[in-house]
Amino acid sequence: MPQRRAITGRSQEPRARFAEELRLLRNARGVSLRGVAEVVGWDASQFGKLENGHTLGGPEIVEALDQYYGTGGMLLTLWELAVADPTQFKERYRRYMVLEAEAVSMWQYSPSIVPGLLQTPEYAAELLSQGGLAGVELDKQVAARMGRREPLLAEGGPQFRAILSETVLHSSLRSTAEWRAQLRHLVAMGERPNISVQVVPWAAGLHALTNTHTMFLHGAGRIVAWVETGYSGELVQETTAVDQLQLRYDRVRDMALSPGESREFIERMLEEAPCEPSI
Repeated sequence: MPQRRAITGRSQEPRARFAEELRLLRNARGVSLRGVAEVVGWDASQFGKLENGHTLGGPEIVEALDQYYGTGGMLLTLWELAVADPTQFKERYRRYMVLEAEAVSMWQYSPSIVPGLLQTPEYAAELLSQGGLAGVELDKQVAARMGRREPLLAEGGPQFRAILSETVLHSSLRSTAEWRAQLRHLVAMGERPNISVQVVPWAAGLHALTNTHTMFLHGAGRIVAWVETGYSGELVQETTAVDQLQLRYDRVRDMALSPGESREFIERMLEEAPCEPSI
C-alpha cells in the first residue's frame, strides 16, 4: 500500500483527501466499484460519487468501508474532517460553518426557501443555479450543502427545529417530480427523532420575522444567531441582540402548527401537487 500523508485537523482539503484515500484503497486492493458494492452492500454508483468527491455519504457507509479496508477508523476520521471543513464554503460563511458543525442544537426560521439542511440535491442545484453558479462550481457547492446535513443523520446528531413559512411550500421547482421528492423529503426528515419541522400558515398573519432567514446555534454554553437575506448574511453574537431575535423566534414558533399538524399540512400539499404527465 502506498505511503500516505499525515492526517491531521490542519489538512488543506479534507474533502479531496477523503475521496483520494478511497480511490487509493480500492486501487491497492485491485477491485472495481461493483466489487466493493457486492461486499459492502451499497450501490456501486454511491461509491463512485464518494470517490469523485460529489458526496460525502453518511457515517454508516464510511464505517462499513473502514471495516472492509481494515483501516481502523481512519476513513471515519477523514470523513468527520471533510464534513466539518469550512473551506468548501464562501468566505463570509466559513465562521458560521465552524459554529454549525460544533452546535448541539439548532433552531431555524425560513420565510421563503427550504432550509439548506433539509434540501434535496435537486432543490439545492436549482436554487444555486439561480444565483449564477454552473458547472464544476455548482457541483462543488451542491456537494458541500449535502455534506452539511450528514451530522444531522448520524447517531446522536444535533437537535434541529425548522420553522417554515407556508410560502416555502408554494415555491416549487421546475420539475414536478423533483418538487414532490423535496416535499416527501421534508416529511421524512421531520420524522427523525432529532428533527422537528413546523409550518407557519399564511392565515397566522404578520410576525416579526416575516422576511428574515434566521438560525440559532446552541453550543459551548452560548447561543449565536445567523441572519440572512438573498444578498448578505450576518453572524450575531452580542447577547442582547441574540436575545431580541430569540424572542421574535419564540413568538413565531407560538404561531406555527405543531410538528404533527405540519406533517399533515405538507402531505395535503403532496396530494394536491400535480404529477408529471405520462407519455
